Amino acid sequence: MKNTINIDKLKFDEKGLIPAIVIDYYTREVLTLAYMNKESLEISINEGKTCFYSRSRKELWRKGETSKNYQHIQNIKSDCDNDALVVEVIKDGPACHTGAESCFMNEIYEKENYKDFSVYKLYELIKGRKINMTEGSYTTYLFNSGIDKILKKIGEESSEVIIGAKNDSKEEIIYELADLFYHSLVLMVEKNITLNDIKDELSKRSVVDKKVKKESMKK
Repeated sequence: MKNTINIDKLKFDEKGLIPAIVIDYYTREVLTLAYMNKESLEISINEGKTCFYSRSRKELWRKGETSKNYQHIQNIKSDCDNDALVVEVIKDGPACHTGAESCFMNEIYEKENYKDFSVYKLYELIKGRKINMTEGSYTTYLFNSGIDKILKKIGEESSEVIIGAKNDSKEEIIYELADLFYHSLVLMVEKNITLNDIKDELSKRSVVDKKVKKESMKK
């Protein structure tokens, strides 16, 4: 059950501000820490895009007003004390004024076995290989070779997934699926299709139910 509260019950500080942690709706990455007052929060809710209060300029500022990197709000939650907010957004571009995807980019500590990997970061890496052609890069080689080469590799990897499954080897299936997925990402970048496009398409349909319904109709 959702606990919806009136914004009048939020605890703004002595300056009338409340910290707002902005996170990416898709990747769950922390994008920035900003501040809102009651007015900017109301604007954010009414317009569906983030509006903050600048402590340095002492004025309201709508994210993306000049950069066009708007942040479309999906959800706003307060913490248990109602003195801090988490704002989930779908962003149109980088969150940081430096051009970085997130304002949190400077490493201070990292556990030795920490694995900082995500599909989104892999997608961005592949996209970077197309924009800045890196000599000796296999990904760059695929882009230089063109769509036919990319499609040929997807066909080959699809066949190898099937062979792995027929061999009943979990390790082989995982290995070949990873290859297929990688080459599919290359195709997506080539055709300017984003991961969010795929996620949105899947969210619009009940994949399992529709598949079951179609299979039932065939019988």
